[in-house]
Amino acid sequence: MSALVYAYRGSLVENLHRLSAAITDPEGKLLAYAGDPDRVAFLRSSAKPFQALALFTSGAAEKFQITQEQLALVVASHEGSQRHVAVAQELLGKIGLGPEYLACGVHPPGSREARRELAASGAEPSVLHNNCSGKHSGMLAVALALGADPKGYELPEHPVQQLNFQAIRDLAGVSAVPYAIDGCSVPTFALPLTKAARMFALLAAPQAAPEKYRLGLEQAFQAMRAYPELVAGEGSIDTVLMRKAAGLAAKRGADGYYGMALCESRWGPLGITLKVEDGSQTAREPAVVRLLELLGALSPDEPLEWRRPAIKNHRGLEAGHLQADIRLTWL
Repeated sequence: MSALVYAYRGSLVENLHRLSAAITDPEGKLLAYAGDPDRVAFLRSSAKPFQALALFTSGAAEKFQITQEQLALVVASHEGSQRHVAVAQELLGKIGLGPEYLACGVHPPGSREARRELAASGAEPSVLHNNCSGKHSGMLAVALALGADPKGYELPEHPVQQLNFQAIRDLAGVSAVPYAIDGCSVPTFALPLTKAARMFALLAAPQAAPEKYRLGLEQAFQAMRAYPELVAGEGSIDTVLMRKAAGLAAKRGADGYYGMALCESRWGPLGITLKVEDGSQTAREPAVVRLLELLGALSPDEPLEWRRPAIKNHRGLEAGHLQADIRLTWL
């Protein structure tokens, strides 16, 4: 069935945002879908829970005694708050490397509060404010655990990235993974929504995964649930949804992508992926909320700003709103 997010200006529809979604069980069986469930899309930052698995398969998590907080930041697309930066610094301190080793680049903090605090201090943004600084710090830990040169860890041929490619192939059940370069300079993976949804279902049900990934999947899921504010930030959709929906691990990606692992549902553990065709992030949010309502993970009465987000003009006046219309086909 079709899945649309309507953008209203006043009472008239000004824009339509089409999306595709897939819902599978841990075996990869497609249970429900909207749009094209085989649509190939880049996971972008939604892949971070699976990139974190290299900490466990390499022995880095044990070698450096990675804490649950630090693991949550490795999985994060964080907002660059003081706490986010501090946890990244702690992780780098553990492995004995400085921020200059991070290849993620520099951008301002994601949250307005963090940007204000940084400006008030007179400091400039650093690589630690990059939303991917935790992931990159984790990759440096993996390089050291492997005995590999930490320089160049972001390159596709580096042993760190080769571990990531192997994990994606094994969990998605594919023989090859197309890739490109992500915004933070590491490889980003392109998979059909169904295959990526299977990965998220395994995040919800680690016991169904190949044995070497079970501990990492379990630990990543628990870290996301325990520290949702580190995975994103206060007021961010990932953080709020994980606090409100029981058994949910939620991970946003760039350009309209979203992945979720739901361990408690009437259908058992589920993996959910969606992609907004035009890459709209604002259209993605009401679609995510609606999918969780359809799956019974969220009550329609739960107050959430993303259910019907307002479209405001430069004066802050409400000019319209977004509304999702998703009709799942169940198999």
